[in-house]
Amino acid sequence: MNKALFLDRDGVVNIDHGYVYEPDKFEFVPGVFTACKAFVDAGFKLIIVTNQSGIGRGYYSEADFHALTQWMIAQFAAHQVTVTDVYFCPHHPKKALPEYLKECDCRKPAPGMLLQGIAEYHIDPTQSIMVGDKLSDMQAATAANIATRVLVRSGQSFDETAIANAHHVCDSLADLAEILLK
Repeated sequence: MNKALFLDRDGVVNIDHGYVYEPDKFEFVPGVFTACKAFVDAGFKLIIVTNQSGIGRGYYSEADFHALTQWMIAQFAAHQVTVTDVYFCPHHPKKALPEYLKECDCRKPAPGMLLQGIAEYHIDPTQSIMVGDKLSDMQAATAANIATRVLVRSGQSFDETAIANAHHVCDSLADLAEILLK
């Protein structure tokens, strides 16, 4: 069995500017490559799980998302970091084009993307970590039985419920390696 570092994308990997789908608008969180490399070097698979309702809302296409994802993965590779996979949910239960308008098991807080990664890469959730910037990320991790849940402050404001659902709260992913990989 493998262990994984599951990461939300917007607000964890990149600064959340809202509905980003172009490389020139994608701004990596400072220290993200160093932190991810430390986890990969420690034997973690790196899996990104991201709600992308901008697709469902018609702000950009799945092709736009995939092009940005390939560019992002190449940036990680240039820093000697392998991204194992990227899962995304284009759906929204209320605000989406008809083909994306639905309740699904992949949109966080549902655990579908995490469970898919667990199954496809033989991940042991009891050795794995989920890092997110919202309560829904923590709820998805709980539903998928991920052992360690981390909430990062990235300009998001969260209430006591979100904090109570996390094992650790830190300023960014860069701080996490220092906390968990001692």
